[in-house]
Amino acid sequence: MKKLKLAVLLMVISVSGASFGQSGQASNVFSADTAHASPYNLSGARYPRIEADSRVTFRFNAPDAQKVQVSIVNVPHDMIKGPDGVWTYTSEPQDKGYHNYWMIVDGVIVVDPATNAFIGYGHMCNGFEIPDPDGRFYELKDVPHGNVLIKNYYSKVAKSWRHIFVYTPPDYEQNTSARYPVLYLQHGGGEDERVWIEMGRTNLILDNLIAEGKIRPFIVVMETSAVGPQFPMGPRPATTAPGAATPGPQGQAAPAPGTPGPGARPRFSFDTYAELMIKDMIPWVDNNFRTIPDQAHRAMSGLSMGAMCTKSVTLAHLDMFSYIGLFSGGTIAPDEITDKSRVKLVFMSYGSRERGSDGVKAASEVLNQAGIKSVSYVSPLTAHEWQSWRRSLYEFALLLFKN
Repeated sequence: MKKLKLAVLLMVISVSGASFGQSGQASNVFSADTAHASPYNLSGARYPRIEADSRVTFRFNAPDAQKVQVSIVNVPHDMIKGPDGVWTYTSEPQDKGYHNYWMIVDGVIVVDPATNAFIGYGHMCNGFEIPDPDGRFYELKDVPHGNVLIKNYYSKVAKSWRHIFVYTPPDYEQNTSARYPVLYLQHGGGEDERVWIEMGRTNLILDNLIAEGKIRPFIVVMETSAVGPQFPMGPRPATTAPGAATPGPQGQAAPAPGTPGPGARPRFSFDTYAELMIKDMIPWVDNNFRTIPDQAHRAMSGLSMGAMCTKSVTLAHLDMFSYIGLFSGGTIAPDEITDKSRVKLVFMSYGSRERGSDGVKAASEVLNQAGIKSVSYVSPLTAHEWQSWRRSLYEFALLLFKN
């Protein structure tokens, strides 16, 4: 096999105290019905190209390679080599929203150097975005914008420095006497603290909701929930066996970020992370930001594995959290809540194509019947993917900190 040399361009921000507004968030994601370059492409790169019918055309220059595949949401597809050494593939129509992809060159996973790279599946991936006419709630608009601060703090529990992202609302710097509620927002398996900004577009969603007067401004804290050994979070074998995983586009089974693969789920504990949050992170946030540092103004939510983390941490510490949000990560039963008077809201959601979507409404009704306020949400025509979680965050944010 000939050795293939690839140059990969990555952007890394790691300086404590750095901040950015909308960096890395493509704004032209609504070019529906017209073919256009993916909004995450590097300047001047024409491919991947989003076709007018939501198919995606990929090109990859590897003249010495024997086999090249493009893996879309962890499902590999064979590319065709042209006489110029460029490999091409045009997909079937893809679902709306953000999707991960990467290249497999002679059996080795590599990123596409023509576009930005993001964390997912336990390694760096590329991404593309299919326009959604109903997705303007996460569009970059001409409204006041908050900041996303990148900070470091030291955890005595973890005995290490921790990397943390903090969103502050648009008026935080001007209205210096105001104090704010806080949402602690968790990522899924194989991801980290970056994803709720890069793929989830959290800051844009909240900026737009605040500008429309639909929510009370609040701070969002995003950190990785990994403390010590976690279950393996690299790419898992793709499968098309019926029922083996959450269905992806065109009915393909594709385990998505946040889920262990087919088969038995690994067992692991969030007890250490709960200790880190209670002893280190929350006190640090309250000391360094103008928060309202009480249980009534503190929420926690997460996607998939992050929902599991949220459930574990909040139910064990109801004296610290009053709002609980589970996105694509199970449900809560009344007997799991030891003091229902402390819980202001339990929010549970799934994509309509996910396992669990059929039962989430009933689970919410059981909580309400037990005197625990609960709201369920099912994202239409989405699976275990970012469009489900963007919509879930939007719906959850509308309900937070109303009292």
